[in-house]
Amino acid sequence: MKVELVDKMGTDLTVVNAARVSYAGYKNKFDDKDEKLIAFLAKHNHWSPFAHASLQFRIKAPVFVARQLVKHQVGLSWNEVSRRYVAFPPELFEIDTWRGKPINSKQGSDGEIKLNRNLSGRVAMAFKKCKIVYNQLIESGVAPEQARAILPQAMMTEWYWSGSLYAFARVCNLRCAKDTQLETRQIANKISKICNKEFPICWKYLQNQNE
Repeated sequence: MKVELVDKMGTDLTVVNAARVSYAGYKNKFDDKDEKLIAFLAKHNHWSPFAHASLQFRIKAPVFVARQLVKHQVGLSWNEVSRRYVAFPPELFEIDTWRGKPINSKQGSDGEIKLNRNLSGRVAMAFKKCKIVYNQLIESGVAPEQARAILPQAMMTEWYWSGSLYAFARVCNLRCAKDTQLETRQIANKISKICNKEFPICWKYLQNQNE
């Protein structure tokens, strides 16, 4: 799974100036007073100044992860590779460790499950057969938009995900939590790491606003 920063707009100072424009203020250099302002904005949920900074990512992950993340819509735009239009051989996500069903919850996972050799082999064969049959359908002239029906949720997909700094903070506040699905959390953690690098002061307080 991969998260790549394609583009970004703004800095921590962008957010400061967006807030200070209410009083016709503008600054060329960031200082300690500006950090205090950002802390105040985040604490009191004054979100609009954070919407003037934005990021664009290109992300690669399995379909079952993408479908969790695409639920986040506000302040974000999503464009994904379409299997209606492409027919190149699919890539499937390799699951190294299988997790158990939690005892006291209807969602999530708990602990590790060791598959016996027979079942492990059947999983590998199922994945292999999906790719073989898909390629055979394409070679037989079947339209990609129909042939894709044979592909599993483990298929890798890619998308551009663009949005405001505040919108990605909401995503990460939810998806970086320890009770979220591991694979989804891994993507959110990568996004969070990049946001922290590009907007260190804003991210410091946006990630702590719910604590």
